[in-house]
Amino acid sequence: MTEAEERIRNDLAAQIKEPVRDLRPIPEGHSGFSYWVELEGRRGVLRLPPPGARIAGPADIPRQARIMAALYEQGLPVPAVVATSQDPVVDGRPFVLMEAIRGERVEQAIDAGSDPLQLASSAVDVLRRFQAVPCSDTGIGSEEPMPLEGEVSRWTWLMERAPSELTGQAPRLAQRLLEWQPGPTPPVLVHGDYHFGNMLFDSGRVAAVVDWEIAQLGQPLLDLCCISLSHVSAEAVREMYGADPDDYRWYRALTYYKYAAIFGYNLMLHRRGKRPDPSYEQRTDTILGFIDQGVRVLG
Repeated sequence: MTEAEERIRNDLAAQIKEPVRDLRPIPEGHSGFSYWVELEGRRGVLRLPPPGARIAGPADIPRQARIMAALYEQGLPVPAVVATSQDPVVDGRPFVLMEAIRGERVEQAIDAGSDPLQLASSAVDVLRRFQAVPCSDTGIGSEEPMPLEGEVSRWTWLMERAPSELTGQAPRLAQRLLEWQPGPTPPVLVHGDYHFGNMLFDSGRVAAVVDWEIAQLGQPLLDLCCISLSHVSAEAVREMYGADPDDYRWYRALTYYKYAAIFGYNLMLHRRGKRPDPSYEQRTDTILGFIDQGVRVLG
């Protein structure tokens, strides 16, 4: 255990008033600071914002805790919040300590024999349950819903900071998204990154949805299209949900644009040494491919 991890362990123990027997970084994933926490007879997951980060957006750990607590109270598959604080009390940062969910990552579930279509069907069912929660009961009910123009602008800001040699077609795709956007529907809770990598599975069904860092109130199809980026076809996911084909096509294009922007922005941070993660160097073809697919989907 490093000196920093020892400090985090001691600060957390002081907050929850019980011994923390071990604390280890979680290797999976590429966002946030997450740790396995061994308590007496149980295991938890600790999340902290990056050191020195402004507590806003993805770094707003207390906001994530509010969302999960609100959903857990209504019986939805999210981790229970064990303890949280918006004050800088764990290594000078806010924190949330959650229960550790017993479940498999998607690769483990498929290796164990689960059908990807069955996993997708469960993910769609859970998505409908999340979307049925009144906005006032989501933990962020006081926030304004994100309009579609704002959604496109949000990812354009990231795209403009990605390596320019990868994003030449991006302005064309953004312009089409703005010109051809569908009409709005009543807002719902949007996870924002609702793909298999942010789910745990048990016996072929979703046991928990994690990583609520970019959740918001917005349009329902924003989350649906995330499921179709891997393992299952987009058309199969659309039919499970019953989405309008034309609207779904637009949201698929936006989803390609969004993830190209996220990967490109993170690649920029890696190359500048601000957030080293060599895995993003392996995603250059993915960034180019997503932008091209977005253009084709709307073409």
